[in-house]
Amino acid sequence: MRYFELFDDMELKDRWLPGDASNAQGQEIDDIWQFKDGCPVQINERLRIPIGHPGKVLDYSVTSVGGAPVVHRRVASVFTELAPGDVQVIPVDVDEQSEPYFILVATRTFQCIDDQESAEVLYWKPEDGRPEKTGRYRSVMGMRIDPTKVGDAKVFRPWGWSIVLIVSEDLKEALERSGATGMAFTEVTGPSEVTPEEREHHRKLQVLYERTETARTAFWRTLGTLDEKAILPIVVGGGWPARRQVWRIIHRPEGRTLFVTDGLSDFFVEAVEPSVGFGLELALETDEPQANWPVTLLERIANELVGHEHLREPARTGLLSMEVDGERMPETLLTKEGRVAVLLGMDTPTLPTHFTMPDGQVRLVTVKTLMPRELTYLL
Repeated sequence: MRYFELFDDMELKDRWLPGDASNAQGQEIDDIWQFKDGCPVQINERLRIPIGHPGKVLDYSVTSVGGAPVVHRRVASVFTELAPGDVQVIPVDVDEQSEPYFILVATRTFQCIDDQESAEVLYWKPEDGRPEKTGRYRSVMGMRIDPTKVGDAKVFRPWGWSIVLIVSEDLKEALERSGATGMAFTEVTGPSEVTPEEREHHRKLQVLYERTETARTAFWRTLGTLDEKAILPIVVGGGWPARRQVWRIIHRPEGRTLFVTDGLSDFFVEAVEPSVGFGLELALETDEPQANWPVTLLERIANELVGHEHLREPARTGLLSMEVDGERMPETLLTKEGRVAVLLGMDTPTLPTHFTMPDGQVRLVTVKTLMPRELTYLL
């Protein structure tokens, strides 16, 4: 039997991005990762899914942090009809949607990844300093599985790499016939299609990823307690140097929270050479640890810098003021035109202005939101 990875199609333009499940009071549930652990879950309350990024509504998508599949009834019905023993569907209320939606839970896990046929697999090692992960997969590229190790399962997650959801060929075809939106598939059975040249290319990229990420993560830890669970991959692509847009959360003294971009100083993936990308990362400090708007604001600022070289240079070397779309921002920050003004690059005694990466210096660009009256004064 052939099997396929089912994933959220992030290439769709103007699409929505669901947030993570919360209870009726808006409090995030304790373990948002349980929905992709590959085992049944026990939920005793009605859950709500906020929309972290409005856009085109999809029948299949995953939440921004926990990665839980959020599916429309037409998708849920295909799974429960063809694979009733492999899945659990949990009703949820999705903001601004009257149609029924569910969290889809794959309830089975198999140790089935074929290391030899996969393009590349990396494991956590003792020297990585993460003893709870030692021996587990750190990265799997061009994954292939051994279908003889999964029995008659039609839906499951592979042991050690549970971020992946795998479905059988007949289930894939049924989902495609349903016309449901938001899904993409990649085959994970059969001989690897990766050439030796591609393997070497993947290897070089992985070395650069690890080199960059290790150094930057070490720096983030000097600023406070890095929230290991709150790695917020919002979009793949979008012009960032290594085509990955990531945000991190750092808990600071006195209850303050630092939101930072994590990828503007990546190497340029097309060149496959060491660099510090755009040579900057953004940082916004707030006393609202549960707020969603700081990440949205950083995303909008980052995309402006990515798209306009004439903005990146002053952001990297001095002070820069700009205005961005104020949708879903606090009302106190909105101008009469419904925008939010920010000042980039103000020195602050509690944060360094630069940090050193293996391949160069990176500027930590502070983001200060401006009240409308402050913008008027500035102008």
